[in-house]
Amino acid sequence: MVTLPNTKARQRAQAKYNSKPEQIKKRAERNKARAAMVKAGKVHKGDGKDVDHKKPLAKGGSNSTSNLRVRSKSSNRSFARTKSAGMK
Repeated sequence: MVTLPNTKARQRAQAKYNSKPEQIKKRAERNKARAAMVKAGKVHKGDGKDVDHKKPLAKGGSNSTSNLRVRSKSSNRSFARTKSAGMK
């Protein structure tokens, strides 16, 4: 894996990646899930919470309310690690 320094080159590479059709579709699905939870009154703008898919969309999940839950940012964006900092 090639790591780019935190420069304009890295920003251009990230912008190119984010503009791919599959990434646009994934982002739209995440935004749709958040909007559904806002409408249901479970999250609010600026509350510091994430809307999590219990079963990810990539593995056949959906944006149905039974598949969504509200979690803190720290619990949603982390995963269990081994002693050597690898993913369990």
